[in-house]
Amino acid sequence: MMKPRISLFAEHEREDRCTKIGDPLVGLTNHVSVDKRYKLIRKITVTNAAVADTTVFEALLDPSNTSKAVYADRGYPSAERESALKQAGWHVHIQRRGHATKGISAAQKRRNRRIATPRARVEHVFGALAQMGGKLVRCLGIVRTTFALHLKAASYNLKRLVFLKERGLAPF
Repeated sequence: MMKPRISLFAEHEREDRCTKIGDPLVGLTNHVSVDKRYKLIRKITVTNAAVADTTVFEALLDPSNTSKAVYADRGYPSAERESALKQAGWHVHIQRRGHATKGISAAQKRRNRRIATPRARVEHVFGALAQMGGKLVRCLGIVRTTFALHLKAASYNLKRLVFLKERGLAPF
């Protein structure tokens, strides 16, 4: 009689295997909040790949950030979200998107372009993280992956703080 095979990764398989719109996905997603002025990582959340970015959006907001402005791409607009953020004291700058039957107006295109400029500063953070290996981590499970990504963010922030100190800037 054969013994049943026990997977060494059975406890982790539930965390990073999922389906999104019926397609199988494997992996975790890194959600990051970045300080626009100093380009420091403020908050990180790691979720299953099936979790939409919009569900953790509010959790990433940091009241101790240097600015009360919130910049986001076309995936985040909703009237409820914008009104809740404005009520909480945030300055909302979320890009508009067109629909299949109706595109966006010229004024909305100009607004999107104006919002894209400060958002581009945040992309430098992801470029620096990509130089350090990006989102690739050699571990299984959401807890270990979260820890590994927090270590990468901490090392990036230390590197950035040294740069800022050399320039005579004090982010804190």
